[in-house]
Amino acid sequence: MRKLIFGCGYLGLRVAKRWQDEGAEVYVVTRSEYRAGELTQLGLHAIVADIAQSHTLTDLPVVDTVLFAVGFDRTAGGTIGDVYAGGMKNVLAALPAEMPQFIYISSTGVYGGADGNWVDENTLPNPQREGGLASLEAEQQLASHALGRRSAILRLGGLYGPGRIPYLAALRAGEAIAAPSEGWLNLIHVDDAAVVTLAADRWLIDQPSTTVPYVFCVTDGHPVIRADYYREVARRIAAPEPRFAEPDPSSPAAARARADKRVRNDKMLSAFEPSLVYPTYREGVGAVMTE
Repeated sequence: MRKLIFGCGYLGLRVAKRWQDEGAEVYVVTRSEYRAGELTQLGLHAIVADIAQSHTLTDLPVVDTVLFAVGFDRTAGGTIGDVYAGGMKNVLAALPAEMPQFIYISSTGVYGGADGNWVDENTLPNPQREGGLASLEAEQQLASHALGRRSAILRLGGLYGPGRIPYLAALRAGEAIAAPSEGWLNLIHVDDAAVVTLAADRWLIDQPSTTVPYVFCVTDGHPVIRADYYREVARRIAAPEPRFAEPDPSSPAAARARADKRVRNDKMLSAFEPSLVYPTYREGVGAVMTE
């Protein structure tokens, strides 16, 4: 088996390690020479290239699966659209024609707000934030390419896990956090997201080509009100009851709160039958705090 990953970060590196454990030869693309050295030491085949610079994407290997799990680095310059949609366009143009299948890590941000109602794969996208707009444009780039007929789009909820529990320092100090107390969070632990990604890869092998990519919502299926989530985090660290301060209306926190929705994961569970280690945020937060 040979795999190629664009975006070997918080999620991508976990997927790479799991593929390695299964005996795969894993190629990873990074912009940084230093990062390439780190990845090489992990037994990965590092390729130095920038998806936003098409001329750097040369001589890419033929593999069994391509994973596009790119995050947005605000310190690198450019826009999120340049990275997600522009990067997707450049990658698809550079890939050898023989690629059997493609997985894109997208976002439930493509749905926008739903006034607290449930959404699923049949809900029409209506992104309101920059990240959701860029993710949807990247999906459309994939859908218009030949590889889109042999691909899966995984729309992930909020990723959390080791090193990714927001406002920990403020909660420990008993300070008010600049986040809404209302609205639903749709979450997936990063290790479970990796499990689902590998399951999607195996599932795609047996699926017929389609006119559009297969789409799945990837969450733990147990949305939680923000205040309840932060209460659980505070409880786990023996901190005071959380206090909330109204965020700046133009801030990302306020924008996320306006995208109030609950995301179903029934299609994912039915197709992939994944064994989620952290079926709700309670188990996941508990494990992170223990670590």
